[in-house]
This record gives sequence, C-alpha cells and structure tokens, in this order.
Amino acid sequence: MEDGKSVALVTNAGTPAISDPGFSLARAAIAAGIPITAIPGPAALVLAVILSALPVHSFTFRGFPPRKSGARRRFMAIDESSPHTLIFYESPYRLVEFLKDALAVYGDRQAAIANDLTKLFESVQRGKLSELIAQLSTTELKGEYTVVISGYEGEG
Repeated sequence: MEDGKSVALVTNAGTPAISDPGFSLARAAIAAGIPITAIPGPAALVLAVILSALPVHSFTFRGFPPRKSGARRRFMAIDESSPHTLIFYESPYRLVEFLKDALAVYGDRQAAIANDLTKLFESVQRGKLSELIAQLSTTELKGEYTVVISGYEGEG
C-alpha cells in the first residue's frame, strides 16, 4: 500500500472490520497516511435488526459480550435503561447462557435470534427472552448468532 498498490480486505463472514481485526488494518493505513474506502456489503447487525421486527429507528450495536457471566452481566447493565434496540453477536457455545443473563439483567423483553444470515439455512426466531431460552435449550446450535433485544420502555 505504501508503494501505491491497491489492497482489498475480503472476508467470508460478513462485512470486514465489524467485530473482527479488520479495523486494525484500517487504523494502521490511516495512521500511515494511506487513504482507504469501503464497499458496503451484508452486515449481520443491520439485517438482524431489520428482520427482528423490533424498532429500528434507534439501535445500539454492542458486538461480542464478555465470555464469563459476571463480566457479561456488567457489560449488559450499561444499557439496562437504554430505550434503544440492542444488538449483540454471540457464538453457539454461549448463546443460551447469554440469553439467561440478558433475562436477568433486562427482564423478559421481546427479542430475536438471527442465525447464518444470507446463507442457505438462514433463520430468525422471535419472542420473549424466556421463550427463546426454552426453544434454544433443546436445539443443537450451529453457526453465528446475532441477538436483537428491545430497548427499555420505562414506566407508563
């Protein structure tokens, strides 16, 4: 790039630089005075919030939460009273435990679980957190998950 050659960052897992190390490459190029650009493509967070049927006028993308329950609950608590729809990425190995922590922190809010968006076996499940926990607890989970949780609606 410093010699004026064009370089492209491509990934087979959604838009580069969102919850992956691609941002480090962009940051390094900018720091070196190298101009960068992006060509938009599918991003799971945008597709998931649209398909969730939850409010899309304002949302907060939180990325991957911490792996351990205590740290994860503290991470979630930051947005406990946020009115914005919340979006998280989670692995199939921690998804149910993530949902249990979300239920404990946020209460039984409406949510959606989007799996393998833009792929052959794409799926979206919608319901209250407690309902999704019950459904997913007996299912073999595979692929990448995007979790969308409704924002705090407050009193009255």
